[in-house]
Amino acid sequence: MARTATRMVAGAVVAVLAAGGGPVGPAHAAGSAWARAEAWFAPPAAFIPSPAVTYDTALVPAASWIEVEQRSVEGGATTVTLKVKGMKAGHAYGVHVHQKPCAAKPEAAGGHYQHRVDPVQPSKDPAYVNAENEVWLDFTARADGSGSATARHDWGFRPGEAASVVLHDEPGGAGDRAACFTVPFAALPEAQKSGGAWGGVTKGPR
Repeated sequence: MARTATRMVAGAVVAVLAAGGGPVGPAHAAGSAWARAEAWFAPPAAFIPSPAVTYDTALVPAASWIEVEQRSVEGGATTVTLKVKGMKAGHAYGVHVHQKPCAAKPEAAGGHYQHRVDPVQPSKDPAYVNAENEVWLDFTARADGSGSATARHDWGFRPGEAASVVLHDEPGGAGDRAACFTVPFAALPEAQKSGGAWGGVTKGPR
């Protein structure tokens, strides 16, 4: 089961999809963008599919929970917040925004979303793979299995190039993929119209 919601910041439009459906495309108000999604993790072969997929049930148990919220403001910051419940107590997770939606195979989510795109893919260069150029939401699960993290940047997402959050089995820039959550990240209206980045940085080569 999953519940995903996106709406205009001005409150003129609200779209909600509940109980097992796929994510809703993000909506925008002038000068800002907001997206929020939550879901319960399920294995890839679950009878009721979920946008949150666990590949390692020892680290991300089935029926554990995740919420991701993004807020972006024209000419200012993008804030992405992660909340989880039901994780392995005391374990340190690496978490990044990835380029593509989740699927049955962990590699389906593609590489990390990068503000300045590494011309060499897959990207391994620390000049590109870092918490300033990517969205990192690393956390250590508390004794009750809950966790949270927030990342803030002075840039926003390019349209259609940020689509999921991947939980890795260790913090930092790498690690095996333990779980994945498809998230309808929102680009600002200016980026939607131009098809490029905002914040003064253009899209790099793939």
